[in-house]
This record gives sequence, structure tokens and C-alpha cells, in this order.
Amino acid sequence: MPSSLPPSAARHDQTVETACPLDCPDSCSLSVTVNNGRVIRLDGSTRNTVTAGYICAKVRRFAARVYGEARLQYPAIRSAPKGSGSFARVSWEEALDTVSSRMRDVAAVWGGEAILPFSYGGSNGLLSQDTLDARLFRRLGTSRLARTVCAAPTRAALTAAYGRMPSVTYEDYVHAKLIVVWGANPGTSGIHLVPYIREAHRRGARLVVIDPRATSLARHAHLHLAVRPGTDVVIGLAIHRYLFERGLADRGFLDRHARGVEPLRQRAAEWTTERAAGVAGVDRQALEEFSELYARSSPAVIRCGWGLERNRNGGNAALAILALPAVGGKFGVRGGGYTMSNSGAWPITRSWIDADEPATRLVNMNHLGRVLTELDRPPVKLLFVYNCNPAVTMPDQNRVLEGLSREDLYTVVFDQVLTDTALFADLVLPATTFLEAYDLARAYGPISLQITQPVVDAVGEARSNADVFGSLSRALGLSRDGEPEGELDMLMRVLDEVPPKIAAELREGGSAEPPCGKAPVQFVDVFPATPDGKIDLFPEALDAQAPTGLYTYLPDPATEQYPLALISPASDRTISSSLGELPRPEPKLVMHPQDARERLLEEDDPVRVYNDLGEVRCSLAIGPSVRPGTVVLPKGLWRKSTRNGSTATALAPDTLTDFAGGACFNDARVQVARVDDEL
Repeated sequence: MPSSLPPSAARHDQTVETACPLDCPDSCSLSVTVNNGRVIRLDGSTRNTVTAGYICAKVRRFAARVYGEARLQYPAIRSAPKGSGSFARVSWEEALDTVSSRMRDVAAVWGGEAILPFSYGGSNGLLSQDTLDARLFRRLGTSRLARTVCAAPTRAALTAAYGRMPSVTYEDYVHAKLIVVWGANPGTSGIHLVPYIREAHRRGARLVVIDPRATSLARHAHLHLAVRPGTDVVIGLAIHRYLFERGLADRGFLDRHARGVEPLRQRAAEWTTERAAGVAGVDRQALEEFSELYARSSPAVIRCGWGLERNRNGGNAALAILALPAVGGKFGVRGGGYTMSNSGAWPITRSWIDADEPATRLVNMNHLGRVLTELDRPPVKLLFVYNCNPAVTMPDQNRVLEGLSREDLYTVVFDQVLTDTALFADLVLPATTFLEAYDLARAYGPISLQITQPVVDAVGEARSNADVFGSLSRALGLSRDGEPEGELDMLMRVLDEVPPKIAAELREGGSAEPPCGKAPVQFVDVFPATPDGKIDLFPEALDAQAPTGLYTYLPDPATEQYPLALISPASDRTISSSLGELPRPEPKLVMHPQDARERLLEEDDPVRVYNDLGEVRCSLAIGPSVRPGTVVLPKGLWRKSTRNGSTATALAPDTLTDFAGGACFNDARVQVARVDDEL
């Protein structure tokens, strides 16, 4: 492994190389300046050539999290009512003994399924999740968690159709003649794609953006289709119909490389350009121009984002979009095809955890509020939260908070800072940040894999995920001789089990290159990893899951009472909810001028955004950056960010996507009114 500066040896300015494992596609390489054992600056490094020495503003201010007032520095036990955030300090020995005893007692009385481990992508590193934590919970026989709050429908569509074939990488966008950014906003997430798009534009490429908002890229696009939320699927199907009906589908490619072509063609046949434009709320001529532009351009690449999946039609939308390069014949040239997640480029199978997962209860994380309040048999009696902040990130927020307030629910929160979820904990455990621990950061935009290493000592008594879950396994008698029991043991185990060439490169230089190379061309260097090596354009398993079948459209859930679509896109302030504890300007609800006039609302008015699930109180911003009928409140807000302690998730239903059980945040339908009685 690359040499690192021992944290205790830092007495003057020293620069240490590491990487960012947070939940963003890019996984930047970092150059961290340390003075007297304290991080004083974070910059980009050039080890990852795609991230090219610059980083986002979010990570640039990460030291404010490491040393901020909200940082958890020692274990603590609740000393006042839930939600108060009052805790009394205890030792690690007492904390671990308390957790292990509680787990043992709950399992003995209620069974292991009464314990629910709850986590998501607070750290996307290969060591910090699904290693010793998975071993512990599998052997304890707890309930299993379906991590479906993000990327479940897109992942299911990609896996079924292409077997997670690696994507067009950022570097190859400069070769494209047409770039389609669909349901993504690289200006706030995956920022390193933006320079490549700009360079392609300079070389003459056309840019099409499909998004309800006028993002920074949309404002410079050749075409911007500001679709109604939830209608991306009909736009995709209309383009398929255009290609098939006008003889522009690549029949030769489809005959050689695809199956399920005819069912797709039949389902798309009903979606004329006129009908799709009407449903999606876009100009018919603009949609026809886009269809023709896509048909005639090569190389053409679609950046398929995750915003388009966050509704009742999310899975079908992703499948229809990902099928377009096949039908349109866009593969086989550099800069042509699609970009989705590239994590599948690495032949890494997590062989270091128990292969057999117990057939215990599977809980969809989007139903956390239901699970904690409906008290199924067995009821959840112990909730262990890590790498996640469900109090503000899960749908139906008020029901989640009701569940977290149960006095008979013992909640452990293992986190870096005192989150909104931690306020309801019975026991909090301090976790290290990525600047204080080892990990393996795997990008899913560019194709990269890097070692992250501690650049400073852990603040206070913070411990890594692997160390804590290893300790709990020992305390519960679940460890076996010769198994990893902590962070460094686990790192060595992973390096021993990944392919030897990858391990050697990581040990020698801190980063590795995948077998397919860093910029593979689809259908030249990489091919579908499906059972027969062909694209499956009509996966029968997904057709059986979808309520009305594949490539169908479920109508808008808007009502006369709640006519506005509320969407909650990523912002330039947080990574999901991470960093939400840091100071920020007051977030505002963004509304189109037409919708504001209809409600007699003016700029900066205090408003309530409401539906039957709850309400959010905040200020109003009026502007044309969002389409009529849609309002925007940022993703990742903490409860302190609004005037009544509710966030956009308080208005989001816990309904699920058409397949794969994803979240439907963008199916929130609301009304907005001025309020004069401030809370």
C-alpha cells in the first residue's frame, strides 16, 4: 500500500493523498493538508485523472464536519425524553456491553427478526458497509433491509437488460455528436462530467436535457424538454415508436444482439409524438426534433440519471431510456451508448462475507414508518442505524418520527454527527469520517478504485464501522477463529480476495484499473453480462412485477385538492443529508410565476406546502427555473432548515415504484398557500 503520514507525526504542514468515498459518482482523489494533526485544507489531486485536481464545494468544506459542534466524540446514553438530544457520556466498554446485551435479550424474547439494521450510502466505501456489519446481522438472524430508497429501479432495469455492462465514461463524451442528459444534474452531483460536456459542445456536439427544471446545463442546451415529473417513460416510448415507425431502428443490430424487440415495439406503438407530448407537457415539435436528432446522430450518448426513477413509473422509465441505444443503433463507437452506474466494471463479489443470507423478514426501507408503527409480528424492538439519517431521508417523515418516538423501541445510532435521527436514539456511538479511517472508494461514474487512508487521528473516541461491528461480533460470540475483527484486518482480507492484479495495484500505488480499462467502448470492449450475452429488451421477470406490465404508464396522482408536483432534487449543499448540519442560507420553495400568480403569492412570502401527510413551512422563491405545476424543495434538508421542523419527505408517500420497490418522492402532490401565523 502507499505510504501514509502517521497522524501523530504531523507537526507542520504536510500533504496526504486519499480519496472521497461519499455517495457521488465521481470518487475524487484528494490532497489533504494537515497541520499539527488537524486538517486545514482539502483539495483535489491528480491521482484520479478524471477528477483532475478539483473537487466540489461540499467536500472542500468537509473539515467543518470533522471539527464541528455537531460531531459525536464519545458514546452516550439518552438522559431525557426521546427527541430532546440529551445524552450522558459512557465508556466504549459500557456502550458495547449495553448494545450486545440488548441484542441478546431482544433475540431471546422476540427472535432475531425483532432487530432491524438500517443503513444506506452515508459512506459508499467497500469496508464501511457490507463487511463485518453484514456478518454480524446475518449470524444474529435479524430482519434484512431492502436498500431501495435510491437506484433500485434503475439498477433492476440495467441488470435485467444488460447485466450491468460498463458504461460510457466521462472521458468519451468529447467524442459524442449528441449528448442527452436525462434526469441528472451534473452541476450538483457528478460535477466532473461537466467539463467533458462543455468540450464536446465546443467541438460541435448538440446537448439535450430532459428535466422539469432549467438546470445550468439545460440553460445552455440545444433542446430542453421540461417534462412533468413521472412522464419520462412516455417520452422514451415515443422515441422508440418514432424509430420503429420510420424505419430508423437498427434491425441488423437488434437481430444479432437483442431479444424482446417485438414486445417493446408493440408497447411503444400507442405513444405517438402528439400523445406523449401532451401527457408530458412538452412541445410536440420539440419532441419530434429530439427524436429525429437522436435517430440521425452518431456517436450519441445518454446520461441516464436517478431523478427519473423517483416516481410510480420509475422502473419503466429507466428501462425505456436504456433501451434506446440498442434500438437506435448507437453502440460500437467511442462516445456512443449510455452512461449509468459503472460499479459493475469491477469483478468484486464481496466473497469476504457469509455467502448464505438467512431467509428472515425482508423490510423495504421506504416502509420504515409503517414497520415502526404497525407493530408487525414480531415488532421491531431494536433499531440499529448507521450510514443513514432516516428521520429526514425516508418517505412519510411524520410516521417515521412517530415510530422513532416509541418508548419500547431501543434505537442505536452510530454516526459521525448528532443527526436528526440521533436525537431519538437511546444510545449514540461516534463514528470516524473518511479522513480518519481506511476504506476502498469505488466510483460509479468514472471507473476508479482507490484506497482511502487516515490523514489525522480520530476525533475524540470515534471508531470505524469495521472496528465496532467486529467488537459486537466478539461480544455476542459470533466471531470465528481466523476471521477479521477490525478495520485493518478487514482491509487485508479484502485485498487478499479481490483479483490479484487489482490488489497489487492498490497496494503499490493506491489505485487500480479494471479489466475492461478505464474507458471501454460498449459492444467493442464490453458486452452484456446477461445469461445469453444478449440485450433483453423485455425482461419477463420485470414484466411480472410491474402492476400493468412493462413499458406502460401509470397516470399522475395529482388531484384537484393537491395539483402541484413537489420534487426534491440534490443540491450543492449536501450529499443526500450528509453535511446538512452545517450552516446554510434558508432553503426556499421554488415556484413558477404562473403558479404564484394563481395563488396570489409573492417573492419571499412565508408559505405552507401541504398535503394529507403533513406540511412544510418555509419562504417562497418565484422564478422560471421550474416548469408550471411543479415546485421544488431541496433534498437532504435537516429539520432545523425549515420553519416547522419538517422537510420534503414529510410530504412524500411511501408508495413504491412499478418494479424493484423504489421510492416515489416525486409523486408527492401538494398545495401551497401563504401563512401569516408564523410558528
